[in-house]
Amino acid sequence: MSQREHFKHRSIAQVMARFSTEVARRSGSSPVFFTALLIVIVWGLTGPFFHYSDTWQLVINTSTTIVTFLMVFLIQRAQNKDSLAIQLKLNEIVAALEGASNHLIDVEDLSEQELEVLHNHYRLLVKMARSDASVTASHSVAEAEARHRRKPLPPRKKGQAPEPTGG
Repeated sequence: MSQREHFKHRSIAQVMARFSTEVARRSGSSPVFFTALLIVIVWGLTGPFFHYSDTWQLVINTSTTIVTFLMVFLIQRAQNKDSLAIQLKLNEIVAALEGASNHLIDVEDLSEQELEVLHNHYRLLVKMARSDASVTASHSVAEAEARHRRKPLPPRKKGQAPEPTGG
């Protein structure tokens, strides 16, 4: 791709990004909602004039279908951008906080199975934190697991299985 083509492609992408963000922002506003409501009311009131014909019904069905179809893609594009921005901000926070686990940076790129493994680790972290005197004592799963391993095990009743270490 030449530099000119790259610039043109980038420019179109920027225009589309701004357009989709602006449409998504405005479409969620009260004036747009009341405009849509007014259109539906006017359409409903014109029913007797058009004898509730198939064409009269087709106008609203077709219009709403087209608008919905286009809005799904525009809103999804804006949502993708917003989601990426939030992920980047959270990655920056995780990377900047001392004691935070860097394993969570770009966690959104993991598979569902990998996310489930992480979720289970955090369930373990919560379980361990509840048994600590201070909930804020743990900063990461690895740190919590290491601290948990150093703790003496509570006395067991005869025949009771040992507690799992979570490792």
